[in-house]
Amino acid sequence: MSEIEIAATDGSGSFGAYVATPKTTPAGVVVMIQEIFGVNATMRQLSDWVAEMGFIAISPDLFWRQEKGVQLDPDAGQAQWDRAFKLMQGMDQDKAIEDLKATIVHARTMPGSNGKVATMGFCLGGRLAYMAAARTDADANISYYGVGIDGLLGEAGSIKAPLILHIAEKDKFVPPEAQAKILDGLKGREQVAAYVYPGVDHAFARMGGHAWDARAATIANGRSAELLARVLG
Repeated sequence: MSEIEIAATDGSGSFGAYVATPKTTPAGVVVMIQEIFGVNATMRQLSDWVAEMGFIAISPDLFWRQEKGVQLDPDAGQAQWDRAFKLMQGMDQDKAIEDLKATIVHARTMPGSNGKVATMGFCLGGRLAYMAAARTDADANISYYGVGIDGLLGEAGSIKAPLILHIAEKDKFVPPEAQAKILDGLKGREQVAAYVYPGVDHAFARMGGHAWDARAATIANGRSAELLARVLG
């Protein structure tokens, strides 16, 4: 496990990224896209899990344009949530996609990489994973409980690589009408698979979190692992 720096494509500086490496390389790379809490303990744990599956995991700091090295704890009180929402609202998501593009370019040629790259995002990162599917050349994309995707359906025609959406039925940030709009808007798109997990809330796959649901997370993670194995090798 290590920390690296990646140069931003707009010349404004560089951003950090956490890297977890599997026992055997060369391997495909998974760009792990943060929640609103930064590249925190959860994102590092998830990255380590991806490495245990045999892939290189790289989790870029997408809040760096506001503040570098943010690591918040969603279970540590309202102040952490308030700060997280402020950072999310202050994020230029178009710039974040450019940073993800830079990460994908780096991932294709980094030591140990076999040149194939997927994205996997959670919450805010789930939204960005959908945007990555529409705007980047990633070989596959996985979105866990992405927020606001119902407002991005106009970009669905640009999705060329496989995309999985994991949707929580009881997600307080993605109400039933938004879920219905997403499912209807993506219907018939061969490269997109959307799954709704009954009875679970937002962040059901956050290991050890308050909304953790072992059964739903295991099913979702199995689907993710199958796609990664098929596409990344």
